[in-house]
Amino acid sequence: MAMPPARRPQGRPAPAPGLLQRIDAFARFAFPGFSTAFLMVLAAAPVSLPSPVFAVALPCVAFWSVFRPAAMTPPIVLLLGLLLDLLTLSPLGVSVLVLLAVHALALRLRRFLARQSFLMVWLAFCVVGIGAAALFWALQALLSLRLPPFAPALHAAMLAAGFYPAIALVLTRVHVAMLQAENAP
Repeated sequence: MAMPPARRPQGRPAPAPGLLQRIDAFARFAFPGFSTAFLMVLAAAPVSLPSPVFAVALPCVAFWSVFRPAAMTPPIVLLLGLLLDLLTLSPLGVSVLVLLAVHALALRLRRFLARQSFLMVWLAFCVVGIGAAALFWALQALLSLRLPPFAPALHAAMLAAGFYPAIALVLTRVHVAMLQAENAP
């Protein structure tokens, strides 16, 4: 049986990606990690309030893990966790484990959460935030061999839950703009 002749594609072939297109693609890929690190450093500025670094990092990692998981990879989450440990002076590895657990849970629930309303995603984040704060508290208790007060961990979870709507609003607009840029001809 004879094979039909191969059809040539219609029109001109797509040009190879130029330098500007590669820079644009890299910027869209790197934005979640760099913006989260920037917000963490900004939140670490000395103010009279308790440090909101954990409360800023948690919503960013959860949001980007659900809505742009290719750009929020485990190595990036690991580096963000190390930065969080250094900024908050917590034992090295505690924040890494907590952020990686949040990232893994967000990836696991990604298909479900991406179809839900904002209120459901926020409620799910509140539950995850309380679990992350409890894990952070438990790891610190395990490493120090004594029970630290639970109030700071609960405060961090509540602060993260309070920051989530504002952070998600900004990140949603950025995410939509990135999607439009990717789908533009």
